Amino acid sequence: MTLSGKTVVITGASRGIGRAIALRAAADGANVAILAKSGVPNPKLPGTIHTVAEEVRLGGGNPLALQCDIREEEQVRAAVAATVDAFGGIDILVNNASAIWLRGALDTPMKRFDLMQQVNARGTFLVTQACLPHLLEAPNPHVLTLAPPPSLDPKWWGAHTGYTLAKMGMSLVTLGLAAEFRERGVAINALWPRTVIATDAINMIPGVDPAMCRRPEIVADAAHAVLVRSARERTGAFLIDEDVLREAGVTDFERYAVDPSRPLLPDLFL
Repeated sequence: MTLSGKTVVITGASRGIGRAIALRAAADGANVAILAKSGVPNPKLPGTIHTVAEEVRLGGGNPLALQCDIREEEQVRAAVAATVDAFGGIDILVNNASAIWLRGALDTPMKRFDLMQQVNARGTFLVTQACLPHLLEAPNPHVLTLAPPPSLDPKWWGAHTGYTLAKMGMSLVTLGLAAEFRERGVAINALWPRTVIATDAINMIPGVDPAMCRRPEIVADAAHAVLVRSARERTGAFLIDEDVLREAGVTDFERYAVDPSRPLLPDLFL
């Protein structure tokens, strides 16, 4: 039940949920490849690949900071090669990087639409494709994508078709690759939070009070619970963080709340 000695690649790892998953892996002594575009500080967004790398190191892990735009194939393949050169292989991929824009069709610039499709579905496919040759050589390979259960419910599509298409694209990539690699022993699953998570992304969701959210650590702990299991046990599953932790024996969820006295907001697509 540990990631000690495992090599974990995490996209979008400079802040938020990606950072939390990196730190949870570090606590086990894992090798953590931190992929993100954020190589230099941004006054509007805290965290870079380098600040997270230092946190990983202080937390007991072995970090590798890699500036990488997952829209760019050459950058992705170079980051994967650098990870293998540094650590000898890849055991786990966490597809966390995602772009969000919660607006209707008339308020969605095509530049923003294209960004979401390129980062979310295409980026997930590309990074997974690049890591798979190494995952296939790992003893217990996992791919975990931060994506919701697939849904055709019009309430999710009518509100923000562009974002829903991009996010469900990640879900469908998970579904397809899980089926393709099931017999070859690679566990390819998706994870989604039960409630809104207090990250910088909530600034894109109108009217969300951070006090009514949970902290990213709940997703990180759920991801850890998935990734330490045998890859042959479960693949093609769309998991919810709270359900995963209950299955693992967790009963105290209050500790994950930003403000335990406030009601929690359910996340999108649930």
